[in-house]
Amino acid sequence: MDNKELELNEEEVSIVTFTDENGEECHFEYLDCVEYEGKEYIVLTPAEEDAAEIVILEVQPVDEETENYVSILDEDILDKVYAIFKDRFKDIFTFGD
Repeated sequence: MDNKELELNEEEVSIVTFTDENGEECHFEYLDCVEYEGKEYIVLTPAEEDAAEIVILEVQPVDEETENYVSILDEDILDKVYAIFKDRFKDIFTFGD
């Protein structure tokens, strides 16, 4: 998928569901996939209507069909991946940071 040609309309919204450590489901809207320094990161936002939060997780392949999504503790990596995302979507989203 070419991220620059991504059209964000109601029919094309992708919702992903994760199960947290307490067994509760969390729903997120998939926004983008960013590659940085040989690793892949997904950019999500909570699926609630008024959510203004961005979540970035590292994609760690387990096998050909399974991936783990891991929180990123390194603030520098988070900042750089977020900067790539913001640059790609500067004409679509308004960023308030």
